Amino acid sequence: MLKTLRNAWKIPDLRKKIIFTLAMLIVFRLGTHIPVPGINNEALRALFEEGNLLGFFDLVSGGALANFAIFAMSVSPYITATIVMQLLAVIIPSWEKMMKEGEEGRKKQMQYTRYATIILGFLQGFAITLGIRGYLLRPSVASYFMIAMNLTAGTALLMWIGEKITENGIGNGISLIIFGGIISRLPISVYNMVRSVRIGEMSIITLVIIAVGAAIMVAGIVLIQEGQRRIPVQYSRRVVGRKVYGGQSTHIPMRINQAGVIPVIFASSILMFPGTLAAFSANPTLQRIGEALQMGTPIHTIIYVLLIFGFTFFYTTVQFNPRDVSDNLKNQGGFIPGIRPGKSTTEYISKILWRLTFVGATFLCVLVVIPIVLNNVLNIALGIAGTSLIIMVGVALDTVKQLENQLMMRHYGGFLK
Repeated sequence: MLKTLRNAWKIPDLRKKIIFTLAMLIVFRLGTHIPVPGINNEALRALFEEGNLLGFFDLVSGGALANFAIFAMSVSPYITATIVMQLLAVIIPSWEKMMKEGEEGRKKQMQYTRYATIILGFLQGFAITLGIRGYLLRPSVASYFMIAMNLTAGTALLMWIGEKITENGIGNGISLIIFGGIISRLPISVYNMVRSVRIGEMSIITLVIIAVGAAIMVAGIVLIQEGQRRIPVQYSRRVVGRKVYGGQSTHIPMRINQAGVIPVIFASSILMFPGTLAAFSANPTLQRIGEALQMGTPIHTIIYVLLIFGFTFFYTTVQFNPRDVSDNLKNQGGFIPGIRPGKSTTEYISKILWRLTFVGATFLCVLVVIPIVLNNVLNIALGIAGTSLIIMVGVALDTVKQLENQLMMRHYGGFLK
C-alpha cells in the first residue's frame, strides 16, 4: 500500500488527484467543528457521554453530531436516497431501463438521487430539530426551519464534495467521507485505551487481546474482500479465411463478497434514522424504542444482522446479473466446460453466486457481532466497532485498487508512446 502511494505521488496527474482528495477531506473535517446556531451545545454534548446509540452515529459523522455541526447528518440522507433509487430500479421496469442506458442513464439517476437527498435531508433535519427542541436556545417554528435548513445544506455540501472527489480525486467520494469520519476518531479511541491501562481500569493483557483481535479481524476482512472464485471459460475456435480466432482459455473472477462494504453502510444508515429520533424524543414509546435499539442489545444485533444479510444479497443481485454474463459468453462463443450455454450456464453461475454471497454476508455479520460479544460477555470494550473496521479496511482496499489501476493505465500509456 505504501509503495503504491509512493509511486502514485511521483506522477504529477495522480499527485494532483491525491492533493485534491486530501483538501476536500480537510474541508469535511473543518465542517464538523462549525456548530449550527441556536443550540445549547454543552447540554447536548452531555447526551453523547451517556454511551447510548448516538455514540456510533457520532463516530460515523466524525464528531459532527456531538458538536451538532452543519455536517451532523453526514451523508446518511444520500445513502438512504441511493437505497430508494436502487429499489425503484428493481420494482419499476422503466427505471431499470434508464439505469442500463449507459452514461445518460447514470446522469439521470444521479440527478434524481440528488433531489431525493435534499428532500430526505430536510425531513430528517426537521425531525431531529423537533427531537432536540429542549436544547434550543429560543424554540420557535422559525428556529426549527432555520436549523433544518442548515443541516440540509451541510448534507448537500457533503454530497457535492463526495461527487467532486469521485470525479477529480481518488476513490469513491461518499465512502471516503465516511472513512474520514471514522478514522478521525481512531486516535481518541487508542488514547482512551492507553489511558485506561495507565490508571488501572484496564489490564495490559486486555489491551494485547484487543490489539491481536483487531489484527485478526483486519486480516480476515482483507482475505474475504480479496478472495475470488474463478470459473473457467473456454472460447470456441473459429476459422475465418486463413485466420484462426478464439480457442483460448480464461476465467470469470467472482469475489466472495461482491457487495463490498456497501451492505454495512446501508444497514447502519437504516438503523441510524429511527434510533436518532428515538434518542432525541421525550415520547415514552420512542424512548423504549431507543433503549431497544442501543448498540449491543439483542434486538439491535438481530435487526443489524438481518439488514446486512438482506442488503448483501440485494446489492449483489443489482451489481452482478448471471443472465447478462451468460448471454455475453454465448454471443462471444464462450462456454463453461461441462455446462451447456444459455439457461444451464445462467443457473450454474447463479448457484455459485448465491453460495459466495452467503459466505460473504455471514462473514460480515460475524465481524459485526464479535465486538458486541466481547463487550457483553467478556466485558472487553474494543476501541472501535467491527462495523467501523469493516468500512475502514474495505474503503482503504478499494482506494488502493483504484490507485493501482490508474498507475497501470499510465504505465501502458508510456509504453505505447
